Amino acid sequence: MDRHHSLDRQLHVANQRGEHMKIILGVCGGIAAYKAAELLREFQRRGATVQVVMTANAERFVTPLTFAALSGSQVMTSLWQPASTDDGQNFNIEHIQVTQDADVLVVAPATANMLVKMAHGFADDFLSATALAGTIPIVVAPAMNRHMWDHPATQANVEVLRQRGVQVVAPESGELACGMVGAGRLAEPDVIADRVFSVVKRAKDLIGETILITAGGTREPIDPVRFIGNRSSGKMGVALAETALERGAKVIFVGAFMTASVPSQCESIQVTTAEEMESVVLARLPDASIVIMAAAVSDYRVVCPAPEKLKKKESLTLELEANRDILRQVVEQRSAGTIVIGFAAETENVLDEGRRKLRTKGADLIVANDVSHSDSGFEADVNEGILLSQQEEQVVPRTSKREMADHILTWARSAIHLRHSRT
Repeated sequence: MDRHHSLDRQLHVANQRGEHMKIILGVCGGIAAYKAAELLREFQRRGATVQVVMTANAERFVTPLTFAALSGSQVMTSLWQPASTDDGQNFNIEHIQVTQDADVLVVAPATANMLVKMAHGFADDFLSATALAGTIPIVVAPAMNRHMWDHPATQANVEVLRQRGVQVVAPESGELACGMVGAGRLAEPDVIADRVFSVVKRAKDLIGETILITAGGTREPIDPVRFIGNRSSGKMGVALAETALERGAKVIFVGAFMTASVPSQCESIQVTTAEEMESVVLARLPDASIVIMAAAVSDYRVVCPAPEKLKKKESLTLELEANRDILRQVVEQRSAGTIVIGFAAETENVLDEGRRKLRTKGADLIVANDVSHSDSGFEADVNEGILLSQQEEQVVPRTSKREMADHILTWARSAIHLRHSRT
């Protein structure tokens, strides 16, 4: 009772501030479906409005009437439900409309079957179509038999979702409905609610910020068909852009050669060489409050690229000259208060090299990462490294590039707030 009174006070304060969250609660067919009613009440106690979406199998465990009575609104159960209209003429496509009015989609319990659908883009019912059509943050709380949870297929689907930025509230261990003991039990309502409110708060914490991101690998021409390049895929830069957009920022994306696709919501500028990247970055620098230099920029360029394709010889000597240090120029030319983040991709002595670059470049943060392994860093979907600033050193263990991006942007947000508090 005391806890509920505390939540009521939080709700009162939230309402006084005009804060009101809209949550879509997706309920799948499993014995834990009854706990979704408790989760709905937990959301309401924290001041949220809840729209429930149920799968057909979920209706076999709990009736839509139960959730309609608790939420005070119609439960969405089918793609073929009559769509709402404003004046009898304007037609709303419900699985699209519902996400436009919400802050977050929560799937709890999320069955193994729903994880498959979400990971592979199926949209054969209202809930899976909503997950595919929406651009809002998604939180899933799986619940199932322990062997189903531990199965490599389930774990692979969960990893796909994590890499796309979906937040996963892992199931708890304990006695399951099937009589087994192990991981698979739906997390407690307050644990799920804590994660949901944290995600939504974070999703809006960069509103008003403009982030300039460089990504990909520059290419320095040798002749019209050959170049000096590197293995950068641009995946880290894209992860940063996607995460920044989700958290409310405007993104200026300066991309060199990339295999990853740039989010359409970015202002995207394509470049090829280091000189081109330097020119664009310095021109747009005054527009940015945060600059993240994630591109792999060539240290050298050919002095005089051949105007025609070079013919094959026994040996070839190229005269190279150093490109200017873009990161250093950004640090020197930035406006007061602009946060600058650089990357140090290293194959040995990662920590020492990161500290050296932090000292010599003058950036606010250096992300030092080991790119000597084929399954991490360049071209991979995962990354690991150390965030180095003058105040602290934070180790980020191997994780998806989306989660790495979250760590970096959370650090940048804190740095922005700290500077504002000092002015």
